[in-house]
Amino acid sequence: MPGHSSVVMLAAMPTTGSPTDGGWADCRHAPASERNRGPILEILRAVLPAEGRVLEVASGTGQHAAFFAPRLAPRLWQPSDPDPELRRSIAAHARQAACPALEAPLDLDARSAVWPVTAAAAVVCINMIHIAPWAAAEGLVAGAGRLLAPGGVLYLYGPFRREGRHTAPSNAAFDHSLRARDPAWGVRDLEAVAALAAAAGFGPAEAIEMPANNLSVVFRRI
Repeated sequence: MPGHSSVVMLAAMPTTGSPTDGGWADCRHAPASERNRGPILEILRAVLPAEGRVLEVASGTGQHAAFFAPRLAPRLWQPSDPDPELRRSIAAHARQAACPALEAPLDLDARSAVWPVTAAAAVVCINMIHIAPWAAAEGLVAGAGRLLAPGGVLYLYGPFRREGRHTAPSNAAFDHSLRARDPAWGVRDLEAVAALAAAAGFGPAEAIEMPANNLSVVFRRI
């Protein structure tokens, strides 16, 4: 079953393909991915294990996967998404990147009790849990807890509330628009996500302020 975040992204972005280059025909593009990829890369370089497989949950268009994989090698980057159209976009971006460290996208719904991956050094999820039901956040954290060995990293990126309050008026407006679109969506409380992580065997959250009033949130498996 496709994730709600995938549905939102498909509705919000055009396909930009070149009629003379079939490799681009399936590529989708999200402007936010172009803007935030550099700052996110800096954090990933600092917090990811030096080697191993990085599972990206809800890879969306695949722009992040194609950008991160060559820059984070020798780590292997494993993209995934439950939406078949987005998996085609991920695969198209991967063909353009031509990076041996970038693996074929998997069909993975964070809410599933069984994932098509049995182990990873890290799990990365960017801009998903606020554009999906809370069950997606629960499934994401539980799945990461199953996959990761002690020391493994769960990395989240996006807007969060802290102590029940939005960190900026723009985030409050964004939250309102999300909940108007679907009452099950919305900017999540960092403390609630941290409680999920603690129950799944992770240590305390490390929250790093990012551009555009977002956070990088890092959990380590204990």
